[in-house]
Parts: sequence; C-alpha cells; structure tokens
Amino acid sequence: MLPNVTFPRQSPAASQPVTDALRVTQRGAANEVEARAEKCSRKVERSRAVMAERLQEITDDSVCYADAKEEILDECESVWKQMEECQSKLKFLETETLPKSNAKFSLSIMHMKALTAEYNQWQKRSPEMISTNPDILLSLGKKELQKVKDDLENVLSTVQLKNKNLEEDLKREQQWYEEQKQLIDTLSRTQEETKNQVEQVSNKRSLHTRAFHEQKKKILQLKVYKKKLLTALEEFLEEHFPSPEKGGIAEKKNSQEEPVVELKPLQDILEILVDKLVSTPHEPYVPIDDSFWPPYLELLLRHGIAQRHPENPDRIRLEAFHG
Repeated sequence: MLPNVTFPRQSPAASQPVTDALRVTQRGAANEVEARAEKCSRKVERSRAVMAERLQEITDDSVCYADAKEEILDECESVWKQMEECQSKLKFLETETLPKSNAKFSLSIMHMKALTAEYNQWQKRSPEMISTNPDILLSLGKKELQKVKDDLENVLSTVQLKNKNLEEDLKREQQWYEEQKQLIDTLSRTQEETKNQVEQVSNKRSLHTRAFHEQKKKILQLKVYKKKLLTALEEFLEEHFPSPEKGGIAEKKNSQEEPVVELKPLQDILEILVDKLVSTPHEPYVPIDDSFWPPYLELLLRHGIAQRHPENPDRIRLEAFHG
C-alpha cells in the first residue's frame, strides 16, 4: 500500500509548487493502481474466454471435465478478488503529511521509493499460466501446434510460390541466354566469313597489284625495246638508204637548177605509212606525190612492204603485217 500523504497549511503563493508536485505524485500512484486493476480485469476476461474455448474442446477422452471446469472457475474468482482489492486500495488512498522543511526533497524521495517498488515488482514477475490442469494444457498445446502447423503451411505455400516464380525467371533467363548464345555464334560465323572474304579480296588485290606492276614493267621494257628498235632502224636506214638530196642522186633539170620539191627519205615514207595504218586502219592508203622518190617506192613495192590501191595506182598503203 502506498503511504498516506497530508500537507500542512501554507500560504497560497508559497505552497503552490509543493501542491503541484504532490498532485503529480498522487496522480501517479492512482494511475499505478488503476493500471494494476486494469491488468487484473484483462486477465479475468482472458481466463473466461479461454475457459469457454477449452471447455468446448475437452472431449470424452478424459474423466476430469468437472474438475477442470471447477479449477478454472476458482482461478477466475481468485483473480477477480485481486482486482477488487486493488480497486479498494485505489478508493481509500489518502494523503501523507510532508515535513515543512525541504518538501521538494521529501517528495523526490517518495517518488524514488515508488519507482523502486514498481521496478522490484516487475523484476519478480514471472510468466503466468492460465491453468495447471494437464487436459487444458494438452488442449492448448494442440491448438498452438495446429496454429504453428497452419503458419508453416502458409510459409511453405509462400516458399513454393516463390520457387515457382524463380523457376519461371530461371527459364526466361536460360531462354535469353540461349538466344544470346545463338546470336553470338551467328555473329562469330559472320565475322569469320567476312574475314575470309577480306583475305580473299586482299589476296586478289595483291595479285592484281602484282600483275599490274608486271604489266607496267613489261610495257616499260617494250618501250625501251621499241626505242632501241627505232634507233637501230633509223641508223640502218640512214646508213643504207640515205636522203636522195644528200647523195647527189636527185634528178635535176640541169646542173644549175635545184629540185622542184624536197624529196622524202625512206624513213619519212615508212613513218607516214605506219601512222596512216594505225590512225585510220579502215582507210590506210596514202596518195603519192612528187616528194616520194620513185626508186624508194619501187623498193617498197617490190619487196612486199607496201602495195598499190587496186583501183588507183597513185595511192599506196603499208602491208598489214600484224593482221
């Protein structure tokens, strides 16, 4: 039981702080008693509810139904008496007189004692069993086990659903992996084919480049050879077939007259015939004028180097040796 507290009469201005503090302490004590009474009330209600449930669950496998019922009723009555005692303590709670000197300190000491008592009470408190009857405990245990079983079944169904979802995700990931693998294989084959094609093109290009350089080299060699042939032919013609005017063999009307036209050497005649044949192969004939020295014309015609036009003897052409 909490101590009774009675306050001395003081002036309103001087005793106001002490009065407020005592009101707080008295309110705390009342709240504590009310809390204990409320706990007892809840315990009674819980015991009655459990009794109503368990009495229905007890079946014909036990011969102590009446004893169990009586035991639970006794426990409920005991708890109800405790609750009534707490309510009576709360009703008859009175105040205790504090000393005039140092009222705040005394109030703090009282508050500390109340907290210490409440702390010790909570330390000594142990879990309370609704009943010690084995049949009731067996029934409670069965219900708790059934509840645990239901919870585990719910957990199992949740885990199975999660596993199913994970399996579906795994299948999708595997399918995506296979698609990516096929794509990589296709890209690898395409890369290999492209690489081979590039190598082939590179080889062909190198072959073409090599052939081009060889042809270019041959052309240069032919040009050099042509130049040598032309030079040798020029030297041969100049040595064996000189210009008619240089040898003094050109016909003159008299010894003091110059030739009427300038006679072409054999080299110039051959160049004119070759250029005409190459430039206009469909019309290779060249008209004969006074600049063509007759002995050189007869030489070309007699040895088959040139031939006359079948209808116009004043025109000649180079024989087509290349045809």
